[in-house]
Amino acid sequence: MAENPFNNTENAFSLKSDAELRKSHFIFTMMGKPWLVNFGSKATMAALKLRLPVNKLIKNTIFEQFCGGTTDEECMPLVGKMYEKGVSSILDYSVEGKEDEADFDNVVGKKLTLIHGASEHNALPFEVVKPTGIGRFELWQKVSSKERLTEDEQLEWGRIYNRVDLLCKTAADSDIALLFDGEESWMQDAADELIQEMMSKYNKEQAYVYNTIQCYRHDRLEYVKKLYKDATENDYLIGAKIVRGAYMEKERERAEKMRYPSPICKNKQATDDMFNAVMHFILDRLDRIKLCIGTHNEESTLAAMQVLKERDIDPKTPDVWFGQLYGMSDNLTFNLAALGHNTFKILPFGPIKDVMPYLIRRAQENTSVAGQVGRELALIKQEMKRRGI
Repeated sequence: MAENPFNNTENAFSLKSDAELRKSHFIFTMMGKPWLVNFGSKATMAALKLRLPVNKLIKNTIFEQFCGGTTDEECMPLVGKMYEKGVSSILDYSVEGKEDEADFDNVVGKKLTLIHGASEHNALPFEVVKPTGIGRFELWQKVSSKERLTEDEQLEWGRIYNRVDLLCKTAADSDIALLFDGEESWMQDAADELIQEMMSKYNKEQAYVYNTIQCYRHDRLEYVKKLYKDATENDYLIGAKIVRGAYMEKERERAEKMRYPSPICKNKQATDDMFNAVMHFILDRLDRIKLCIGTHNEESTLAAMQVLKERDIDPKTPDVWFGQLYGMSDNLTFNLAALGHNTFKILPFGPIKDVMPYLIRRAQENTSVAGQVGRELALIKQEMKRRGI
């Protein structure tokens, strides 16, 4: 069997100094203790609420591991360093949980600035937006369930529509692709329909608008097939970012509580099968669907690389990108780049107190994904041994 290209730790950690590598070792060791992650998450949020002086501690540990900086300007030196290694970046203003119109407009303003900024840097081919960052969750939910909207809600939905349209138009005009994040299933139908409409409007010559497909949902292959049929009949391109998914426990709990069938695949194997089925369906149709493979899974990544190799498709084809979150799976990102594939890191940034919900989710996700922390630690230890530190 051929050697696993993702075991090359010299490539994986080429940007990390010895001190940074030791710090990553410490952080992932701590993440290997679920009780500590839960306690630390609660204690950190409490300390920030009480305005205790913990910002420096947070910034020097978990924030530096998973974020690029507090502002987009602060991220740019890191963006440049990664690009020298062949890795692009997506700057993600990761402020969550805002609920009023002024906040939504602020997010749109920030995203427009990021899109314009990205158009001036080859290292920034994409921008990303979370639907509930630009409109109230409850309204997305109400539209998804086809409930009748009040007059005020109709006006509010019109504002959401206009924000989405403005972002998509600006991205297309700036020659930047815009990725919409996937969210909870009970608000996702409204987002899927609106993003599909934007694809049909802006993805004529090139895929500027991408939707995220969460493959832990058992209906996603069916969704992609319908989307493909519509795009073929109406002559537009599809942008698809495929991921396994981020809200599994919440989805299952709600389904059980409200007594409807869970939309989530029954186990990890079924999720892997769904992800790979969606991925292969798209790889067979790259003339119509442009693909971002968002995964930390080595098997799926190797399978996609194998398809490109078998079909003699250039690894640098703009039709296929691989992406991982900053601070995780550097062995995938930097080794893919070294092999000539299009790769990006999603690089979150924002004020520390506002980014904490994102960071806590990252810490909990690492703790809950079987083997993730162990794999990260094993690779870091391998590189520390190689360097003799």
